[in-house]
Amino acid sequence: MAHATRSARGRRRRSGGAPLPRSAWTRLAACTAAAALLQLDGTLITVALPSVAHGLGVKGSSTSAVLSAYFAAYALVLIPGGELVDRFGARRLALVGLGVFALGALAGAVTTDLTELLVARVIQGAGAGLVSPAALAGAVSGFPADRRGAALGIWGASAGMSNLVGPLLGGVLTVALGWRADWWALVPLTVAAAAAVARLVPGVVHGDAEGGNPALNRIVLAATLVAALTFAVMIGAFYIAEQYLQRVAGFSALGASAALVLVALLVGAAAPLAGALVDRRGEQLPTLLGFLAAGAGLAILGISGVSLDGAVTVLPLIPVGLGLGMLFVPTSRAALNASPLASHGRTSALLSVGRLLGAAIGAGLAGIALSGTLTAATVHHTLLVAAVLCLIVGIPASAGLAVRTTPAGATR
Repeated sequence: MAHATRSARGRRRRSGGAPLPRSAWTRLAACTAAAALLQLDGTLITVALPSVAHGLGVKGSSTSAVLSAYFAAYALVLIPGGELVDRFGARRLALVGLGVFALGALAGAVTTDLTELLVARVIQGAGAGLVSPAALAGAVSGFPADRRGAALGIWGASAGMSNLVGPLLGGVLTVALGWRADWWALVPLTVAAAAAVARLVPGVVHGDAEGGNPALNRIVLAATLVAALTFAVMIGAFYIAEQYLQRVAGFSALGASAALVLVALLVGAAAPLAGALVDRRGEQLPTLLGFLAAGAGLAILGISGVSLDGAVTVLPLIPVGLGLGMLFVPTSRAALNASPLASHGRTSALLSVGRLLGAAIGAGLAGIALSGTLTAATVHHTLLVAAVLCLIVGIPASAGLAVRTTPAGATR
């Protein structure tokens, strides 16, 4: 009888345990909205870059600095931002960061040359560096360690939806109103996110947490490496694809955005599946599957002669989107579950540093590739390099996430 009781308790734990309070879900929703805004910014602005180059009278390749400046400032602020989150709470830092981000967006909307635009992007990046660790730490703070996969699955799905909405919104705004409208649109969106955080996120998130030392261990480092690689591949590939479709294939900004909608949909669809899988099987399996799928799809697209702008292009994009969507959840859950709750701000910052450095590297390498003549061969070669990174670097790196958690959150 005792054995049966223990088995029943184990089944209840594995199936999800007691229902979580409504406040955990509303907190997750508010923090996810704030983080989604940062993701939206990247895809929204990427679509507008060819129009930015034309409007400001600069070379198309130089606009990669608009992305890199944002990512670099974002990354530099993240570590002190994470420290401040753990000291003053997620709510306060998220609100301050959103205010700075809105100021940068407003400055970008009224800029008159590329230098001013880069300064505005630095301001936006600094705000994002405060928002990002606050949002992730706040989002999972209402969930026990063994159920964070489900929360992070929703978090990842929101990133996928942002990748969907961003290019479409950016394309519509750029075509209808000009590139400045993309920056103007960020201002009310930021205000709405701040209102949600102010209302739904408690003032003290980590007040009852034990332990306060950042857990810079093997798992956190491995998760940061995987996150960096994921974003280097994703941002670099998306950037050069957008440029090719508009500059060579003759697509409009809206048409180029619509061509990549499938990838965003698949990223969003895969994240909840990855969340359920990591809660049952741990982080290593979905990471392996993600890199294998993304690498295989990119390798096919990297073959010379494969169409980059036709209907057949959809087929290899399916594993790319699903694979990238599988990679968000396991990295975040592995790192957070390997850290004490009171240092989740710093751990979130380290993950975001990895993502942003990866994104900056990806955008920078794509910009180098674009510095010469942009042809289909250039895109094929770039996508082939991305495939090699997934398969040769990503798969071995995923071995560092081979950890499971107990319901109490301890690693074993």
